[in-house]
Amino acid sequence: MMKINKSVIINSIQKGIRLDGRKLEEFRDIEIIPNYINKNPEGCALVKIGKTKVLVGVKMGVGKPYQDSPDEGVLMTGAELSPIAAPEFESGPPREAAIELARVVDRGIRESKMINTKALCIKEREAVWLVFLDIQILDYDGNLFDAAALGAVVALMNTKIPTYDLKTEKIDFEKYSGKLELNEVPISITARKISGKIVFDPNAEEEELVDSRLTFAFKENGNICAMQKGGSEPITKDEILDLMKKSSDQSKIIRKKLKNIKIDK
Repeated sequence: MMKINKSVIINSIQKGIRLDGRKLEEFRDIEIIPNYINKNPEGCALVKIGKTKVLVGVKMGVGKPYQDSPDEGVLMTGAELSPIAAPEFESGPPREAAIELARVVDRGIRESKMINTKALCIKEREAVWLVFLDIQILDYDGNLFDAAALGAVVALMNTKIPTYDLKTEKIDFEKYSGKLELNEVPISITARKISGKIVFDPNAEEEELVDSRLTFAFKENGNICAMQKGGSEPITKDEILDLMKKSSDQSKIIRKKLKNIKIDK
């Protein structure tokens, strides 16, 4: 049965149309809900792409800075692929797929300089704000990279910083000193190759047939700030340029959607 399904999906993609009626470069419906959880997280967002549903939360803490950046705050990103989202996900410590997802999302945020980390310094060499970015997969039907990255960006855009007393070393999560200061809003787009064809936003069945993928993170000016390859098949230089152009076009569409979202708390 699986071999028949695989053959049918590939034949459909080869003809330039997918089984759900979409074109190869067409995304499913995207829904962005900022501030999905009103209590506990300092920032959050729920993103739905088709049937894929991802919740991203931001928690703030205080700790010591890294020695090589004594006046900068710290970003830490984690992801959990729970069996609740899909039967193939296993419970327990983060596995390779979850680690890779967190790494790709983190890299787009970090390399774009999205967060003004210097503004997170409380006292140089002693105390800085720690930004914990937590990615939870609620429902899985393909394309976790784009859904998680978009959710992370929206959650950070809504993040408020609690008040902190340096003398008592206590955080007051009931009072906020202001919003997280941002420099940039990156948009990540992942292009996949399936049997030689470029496909965007695959569902779970299509995702299983991906030979290679490239995730691009685009800054607001259109420049690429991060790129991550996945999959076992090589990608030629010409293919990279093609994937880059088509991913850039997709990022502009997503950015327009993002501008229509009310993000103020």
